[in-house]
Amino acid sequence: MITKRIIPCLDVKDGRVVKGVNFAGLSDVSDPVELGRFYSDCGADELVFYDITASAEGRALFTDILTRVASTIFIPLTVGGGIYTVDDFDRVLKCGADKVSVNSGAIRDPALISAAAKRYGDQCVVLSVDAKRVDGQFRVFAKGGREDTGLDAIEWIRRGVQNGAGEIVLNSIDTDGVKKGFDLEMLKAVCDVVDVPVIASGGAGCIEDFVTLFQTLPKVDAGLAASIFHFGQVKIPQLKRELARQGITMRR
Repeated sequence: MITKRIIPCLDVKDGRVVKGVNFAGLSDVSDPVELGRFYSDCGADELVFYDITASAEGRALFTDILTRVASTIFIPLTVGGGIYTVDDFDRVLKCGADKVSVNSGAIRDPALISAAAKRYGDQCVVLSVDAKRVDGQFRVFAKGGREDTGLDAIEWIRRGVQNGAGEIVLNSIDTDGVKKGFDLEMLKAVCDVVDVPVIASGGAGCIEDFVTLFQTLPKVDAGLAASIFHFGQVKIPQLKRELARQGITMRR
């Protein structure tokens, strides 16, 4: 079994970390700099930073907050939100990001994936996909889950990897914030068509959800969560100890 990663996610709006349910009903959580430092210190393998309203508001990502977060952590940092051009990749990487996550920008211009991969390498390009069931199909949504693109999520992900995406983050809108477990059906459909790392996002409510994820879908590389970590319902050191006890190989 490949080594697994545990990744907290900071959804940032107006300079604060927020969290909602099914991508709606956002509530204030914490300061992203303080929270990022906490996760870096307590054993998270990586950190994801999303400026969740940049695309919907048609603006660039807030780089001042990002720079402060990047300067206080000692784990890999993936950043997304408002990434529409290769220059946006450059700007975010210069702020201290290790990888750049693209979602709406790739939907608008699919060539962005290959252009960024060519300049920075596949390992730098993360395709983040917000997907939801519509009429029996896994459908891609854009602009923070607000807009149905009509794209088939599995085909979109397969094409993204062909074009140079080195990692996939699958955000299930159906399970986001519900805390009933990861969307195993959707994740399996993705794992069946790609051979790059897949990160599961949306639905974690307890330690057992991570155990089930990795034991059921050994091809999934990482589990990403937000509120259960933010509010202390699951503590990362405790989670990693239990996963190791269950025979799941952790990164550290």
